[in-house]
Amino acid sequence: MDFSLSSQQLMTQKMVSNFAQKEVAPIIKEFDRKQEPIPWVLKRMGELGILGLPFPVRYGGGGMDYLSLGLACEELEAVDTHLRVVMSGHTGLCGMTLFQWGSEAQKQTFLVPLAKGEKIGCGAFTEPGTGSDLAAIRSAARREGDHYVLSGEKMWISLASKADLVLITVRTDSTAQKAAEGLSTFIVDLSSKGVTRGELHGKLGVRAGATGWLSFQDVEVPVENRVGQEGEGFKITMSAFDHGRYTVASGATGIIRASLEASVRYAKARQTFGKPIAEHQLIQEKIAQMAQDYEIARLLYYQVGWLKNQGKRATRETSVAKKFATEASFHAAAEAIQVHGAYGYSDEFDVERYLRNAKGAMIYEGSSEIQLLIQAGYALAERADKPLRCELPAYDEASWQSLIIAKT
Repeated sequence: MDFSLSSQQLMTQKMVSNFAQKEVAPIIKEFDRKQEPIPWVLKRMGELGILGLPFPVRYGGGGMDYLSLGLACEELEAVDTHLRVVMSGHTGLCGMTLFQWGSEAQKQTFLVPLAKGEKIGCGAFTEPGTGSDLAAIRSAARREGDHYVLSGEKMWISLASKADLVLITVRTDSTAQKAAEGLSTFIVDLSSKGVTRGELHGKLGVRAGATGWLSFQDVEVPVENRVGQEGEGFKITMSAFDHGRYTVASGATGIIRASLEASVRYAKARQTFGKPIAEHQLIQEKIAQMAQDYEIARLLYYQVGWLKNQGKRATRETSVAKKFATEASFHAAAEAIQVHGAYGYSDEFDVERYLRNAKGAMIYEGSSEIQLLIQAGYALAERADKPLRCELPAYDEASWQSLIIAKT
């Protein structure tokens, strides 16, 4: 069992850290206060190859493995959550799902520009009245010849106002015996006639991120834009959630680390009763818990990254990593505020932003309560992973670095 990182993984980690720490950290407080996205962030992440890290070179990607994606998300969220959210929506929900389920033509048409950062993608699954109950989706599409006509509303969509493409799941069969079997997934050009969108404001956290809504009114979508077969939408969306939750778990690990590092710095500098507060045992207890939680969260997402690299399904392990890391990040940020005292309650220090940002991840991409149900299902042997028609390809360095498309 080898927990060391390869030279390529370390290089990726350093590159992403340099970008986040040197280019974003100095200005994030300003944009968080204004509740506005940083205008150049998406373009810059594309230029650096961050948006396409885990995709093969032949699809415009960086040719790195899935663990490198987790490492990148940790470094991004250690500075601000909105950076990791970009990876969740663009790379996880949209890009990786296309990589897993898309046809070769779809990969060439859509995945290549997504991996290169030439186009921005997002995933649209949540609706105004549908969150955790995916099978209750009301947005629908009907087939008319060589295209589908799609109508409906999607809410709480990261990058909704910035994206060029959306991976969307809607109902195509209202008569299906099981509601989940009546869903299908499409890749839709958001410049299409009938698409409107807008931003949501007043969020507790992730204020520098773009979160919005999408409305579709009789939008014509070519048949060739359907991802997978009719009726596979539920399975495809569950795959998307596995990818998205992995980025959330690894990103939340970054908040734990950032809270720990901020607390250590402050505790060594701040003095009470004639000595640094780092020498008070109750402060040490808080810092020790953060350090412990960081190690646990890091190892949990490392395990998921390793399983993905092996081509093995990791739904249960991803759920465990997501629930633990997101809840631990919220606790770490809260304790970091306690360590900072009154200063922690102001935005003079970053820890209050960590707390506001951490809360959302306990809700989106499957709430903590949903994760408990998933884990209980596996523990009680009431849930088991069945083979999918399209599994996420195992990482192969030679294949990922090759410009030649493998024959299947």
